[in-house]
Amino acid sequence: MAHQTLTDIAADLASGRTDPVRLVEEALDKARAAPAVFITLMAEEALAEARAAAARRRNGQALGPLDGIPIAWKDLFDIAGTRTTAGSRTRDDAPMAREDAPVVAASRRVGLIPLGKTNLSEFAFSGLGLNPHFGTPTPDFPAATPRVPGGSSSGSAVAVQRGIVPVGIGTDTAGSVRVPAALNGLVGFKASGGRYAMAGVYPLAKSLDSLGPIARTVADCVTIDAVMRGTGRVAEAASAAPDIVVDPAVLEEDGLEDTVRANFEAMLAGLEASGARVRRAPVAAWREARRAIAEIGWLGAVEARAWHLDAISGPKRDLIDARVLKRLDGAAAITAEAAGRLRSLKATLSRSIADDLAGALFALPTVKHVAPELASLEADPELFARINLATLTLTMAGSFLDMPGLALPSGTNAEGLPTSALFSLPSGDDDALLAAGLWIEHAIARH
Repeated sequence: MAHQTLTDIAADLASGRTDPVRLVEEALDKARAAPAVFITLMAEEALAEARAAAARRRNGQALGPLDGIPIAWKDLFDIAGTRTTAGSRTRDDAPMAREDAPVVAASRRVGLIPLGKTNLSEFAFSGLGLNPHFGTPTPDFPAATPRVPGGSSSGSAVAVQRGIVPVGIGTDTAGSVRVPAALNGLVGFKASGGRYAMAGVYPLAKSLDSLGPIARTVADCVTIDAVMRGTGRVAEAASAAPDIVVDPAVLEEDGLEDTVRANFEAMLAGLEASGARVRRAPVAAWREARRAIAEIGWLGAVEARAWHLDAISGPKRDLIDARVLKRLDGAAAITAEAAGRLRSLKATLSRSIADDLAGALFALPTVKHVAPELASLEADPELFARINLATLTLTMAGSFLDMPGLALPSGTNAEGLPTSALFSLPSGDDDALLAAGLWIEHAIARH
């Protein structure tokens, strides 16, 4: 299944070139050979579902084109009969889920098979993806030293990058779908906060949490978006070339690697050649959001600390990753008054970004750098803290403004490590973003 898209696999199933049992067996073999990608591998259940899907296909009763294809779920989603660990040993005694989260149940209705639950940063609270409890999954980059997977949806991204499954589902509170997609050379779609049912999904910061797929193509993300919403209506490519806005200050920031900038500019030039209209202008609401985060603090940290207060102040405190614990402890410095200011700004700026963009896509690099080496970040907590913040700095404001975002591969550096571009629209404009993303994908394919 390596490097195959969801669309490719569905075509192979329809033609009889493969079958669900073979797909799941191959996926399980690859999963077992990829350390730390999965926390829970649902081998017996997945094989049983594959046999049932194969029987449906033989009898002409397939649930649809996706029936029998394996998929991976971040271990924040409840799946009946499994424990939702949130990547933390503090949840070793959590009860097994009694039922699927609604988005998982929706995927089963079209025949998608949960292969298992993927690894993540503990409590989903890091953009780098390290996990000292369950190991850190690493992408398969030839001739490169081991690199971080990006977080927090690390296992979901690596499961796709290594060809275990065509799609992995993640959550995104500050960049946790977009960042691992970027560092693994994949497409990641972060939806607006209210697009999917959030029941049965273990939270980090409820006012900022969102969900989304990581896949190889925009088209696959569009397909899974419709599945997760339980609708047969799938977005179609925009008929007209999009308007795109770039805030020039972003491309002048410290820490933006030359190759990231060059690949981003080359991508924009290619889109302009296909008819897109690119203008460069300050985007005031986005700048204000970044300023608020830098000067007042991160609202997600306040909400995460409140949610995990029992764990960090009780007997399980010593079980928590020290790097995560430091950030949760640090959030105590953000006063209730400051948190209130952040919430007020969030509401105001989320509305004003629509006026700033006036229907145009907001484009910027997803991450300032390529995937950093893993070993140095494991060894140095201070370096980890600095690089974690640098990794999330361009995606956090989009989360603060509840902007749906689509991370797309923009190229590679000299070592073959991926770079990424991020396209976003105001909250609720998910359909328009996906339509524009399909247009962009088609335009890139033509060049």
